[in-house]
Amino acid sequence: MKYMHPRPSSIVAALYTARDLEVDVAILHGPSGCSFKHARLLEEDGMHVLTTSLADNEFIFGGQKPLENVLKYAEERFAPTRMAVIGTCVAMIIGEDLISAVENANIKTPTIAVDIHAGYSENIAGVLATLEAAQKAGWISDDELERQRILMEKANEVERIRGAASIAYIAPSRGDLKHIVAQQLIKFARSGKKGVAVLNAKKETAYMFADELIALHDACPDANITYIANLDDRGLPKVREDAKRIIKGMDDRGLTCDLIGALDEYGANGEAIGQRLKSISPSFALLVGVPHAIPPEYTLGIECFSITNGPRQVEPLRAIGHQHVIVEVDLHPKTLGVREIVESEFGSVLRSLA
Repeated sequence: MKYMHPRPSSIVAALYTARDLEVDVAILHGPSGCSFKHARLLEEDGMHVLTTSLADNEFIFGGQKPLENVLKYAEERFAPTRMAVIGTCVAMIIGEDLISAVENANIKTPTIAVDIHAGYSENIAGVLATLEAAQKAGWISDDELERQRILMEKANEVERIRGAASIAYIAPSRGDLKHIVAQQLIKFARSGKKGVAVLNAKKETAYMFADELIALHDACPDANITYIANLDDRGLPKVREDAKRIIKGMDDRGLTCDLIGALDEYGANGEAIGQRLKSISPSFALLVGVPHAIPPEYTLGIECFSITNGPRQVEPLRAIGHQHVIVEVDLHPKTLGVREIVESEFGSVLRSLA
């Protein structure tokens, strides 16, 4: 399918994967404006992002020397433990040899080169290209590379079937009004009916999505609710550390969750969560993060309160029968660089009503 609404970039996916591998400095080999917004956001998350700032002269004569110079500068300026060179569309078109530039720069820092551009139909190409380079460098094992490959394919499958890639064009939506949804959720929770609250979030977004489970517990501490979270200790270094911090933050607030899946398993987690829902047989469910990962046959007959951070995910969620859908606007920028749970808008509304 050709998507008519913007889709994630493989270059950006490569940058985020480098961050998860604990890369200190990423160098975008391309024009200074390439992936500008995400490069700036990732700097908020502690990874330095530099650019070779290729311009018309380099488009003609090549940019290997500027890349070598930036590599040397990065090593001298930041004393990194790991670096990554990330390709761009320009680097691909003019045929830049990223590996050769790394070798010729005579740097001592372990550095991977990721040949990538934004012309792939799926952004997971950037993830896999980075992981393949990391595996060759000995940063991750063969088993972890294969695990990540399976997870990316499952995440893609979910997006194609029930997500923002399921329709050629999806209009963005802010979803339902938060205070109306919060009133209805509290009513269900205080009715004595059996409920579940599920965190199935993608990586660092869990720092805010977790707050919505905490807020429900704060508002209705005696409700008959089973809490579930994808916070198992698996994945790339940053992902595992994030999970540990979030579990501690929830424990500190008096909330203990059953664990199903890890933070990078959000796309592959749907069947396991669905089976758990089937065994509990709840009347209502709060589903936060990536609710559409759960196959709809498991949510039939359940009053679903679903929270996403994707304005283009509202319509697909409603299409599979989720009755209440809201969006946490700008969630991702608010969770970059944080190391503790961040209060959510919906969580704030729940607490105010309670």
